[in-house]
Amino acid sequence: MTHRPASTSASQPLWTADQILKALGVTPTAALPDMTGVSIDSRSLVPGDLFVALQDVRDGHDFVEAAFAKGAAAALIAQTHQAKLAGLGPLLPVKDPLQGLRALAAARRAQAQAKRLAVSGSVGKTGTKEALRVMLSTFGPTHAAVASFNNHLGVPLTLARLPLDAAFGVFEVGTNHPGEIAPLTQLVNPHIAVLTTVEKVHIENFASPEAIADEKATLYGGLPQGGVAIIPRDNRHYERLRAYAQTESGCSILTFGAATDADIQLLDVTLFPEFSQIRARVCGKVLDYRFGAPGQHLVGNSLAVLGCAAALGLDLNQAADSLAQIRPPQGRGERVVLRGQGITFTLLDESYNANPASMRAALALLAQTPVAGAGRHIAVMGDMLELGTEAPMLHQSMAESVGEHKIDHVFAAGALMRHMFEALPAQCQAVWHPNAQDLIAPLCATLKTGDVVMVKGSFSARMGDVVAALKAAYSDGAAMRPLVK
Repeated sequence: MTHRPASTSASQPLWTADQILKALGVTPTAALPDMTGVSIDSRSLVPGDLFVALQDVRDGHDFVEAAFAKGAAAALIAQTHQAKLAGLGPLLPVKDPLQGLRALAAARRAQAQAKRLAVSGSVGKTGTKEALRVMLSTFGPTHAAVASFNNHLGVPLTLARLPLDAAFGVFEVGTNHPGEIAPLTQLVNPHIAVLTTVEKVHIENFASPEAIADEKATLYGGLPQGGVAIIPRDNRHYERLRAYAQTESGCSILTFGAATDADIQLLDVTLFPEFSQIRARVCGKVLDYRFGAPGQHLVGNSLAVLGCAAALGLDLNQAADSLAQIRPPQGRGERVVLRGQGITFTLLDESYNANPASMRAALALLAQTPVAGAGRHIAVMGDMLELGTEAPMLHQSMAESVGEHKIDHVFAAGALMRHMFEALPAQCQAVWHPNAQDLIAPLCATLKTGDVVMVKGSFSARMGDVVAALKAAYSDGAAMRPLVK
């Protein structure tokens, strides 16, 4: 994965040496070249990048030599490591490399003319960020976070990579503990801030659902005067969110949802297996448009995106038309038809992460996707983490959603998902195992032509291993590959 911003031309550096030195206020150990990118991972670094040796899960100073071997232009390091790294290449010694990265981010925010948008929410922030990237790209050069770069490392990194010629910058802001969003949104200082929704996610780290709402609402605290807060009107915490936005930032407010008083109001939606056809009233203008990713849970995201277009004064017809290009990314609803070993079936890859709200949405999407012939709807479900003392109950409650959507068979993995599995009727129970990998063989033995299989669980539940095994075993020419090693 490249870290080079797409809107930076090959002849234009991302950072000149003078800009770097002015932002950091340090003396380099050797003459600095211009930088074409910024990297925090030596494995994905490209020649010309500034390597930032962060001290987080692993100490980046252990990889400075490797970074220079791959063509790093310079390395931003802690002063305490300067002596042992001398001679490898140009070094920029600072007290704390993370604070140095934040200094670069703040400097780039001041230099760039891009309109900045920040997105957060319990569910849907990455998909909304991607939809904004697609929509805004039709109006001008757009820079957005890669993957889910939404934490204390990813947000300043994304801002430090903002090209000077970008018209728009989209930043995803996440949290799983109180106090994380405020410093990130203050760093971005967005012109527009979007909350997709507030749900009972990461509840083990918060005192109550209201505490989650309060944390999410701090996204609006980073808005400047004249900024716009985009708020989910249908959310049960709406009044709380609105009060915070009005009190803390004094910004303008746009609301979205099905409520009749929403500024961006859903009027009608028809759900299809591969897309949704939507009618909405956007600040008084009625639009009919197609959203290219399926699922009722994504309809609200599209409304929020059009709210951003309205706030920016963009052509709403053009903005709405662009949403037909949206496709669900891998791990977040990607739809793949797999063939091999004499069968053909559809895989819905929802394996990137999970919480109760997104799991219910994934089950609804599974039910919405038609089977072929005698095919069945099959759910492969892994543990949902960070739910605190309510975790057993919340997992057990998923059995109601399975029944509501008439899912035919359920394969489940993990100690928590056992509560759900045991609450299912016997005819719905397929297999439960402590580990996701142990589901692969029995699942493959069960599959037949026409099935639709949805795989979902929290990232550490390793449901991605199930997806990878299915793709390997049922791709053209893969019939003789082993299912498990």
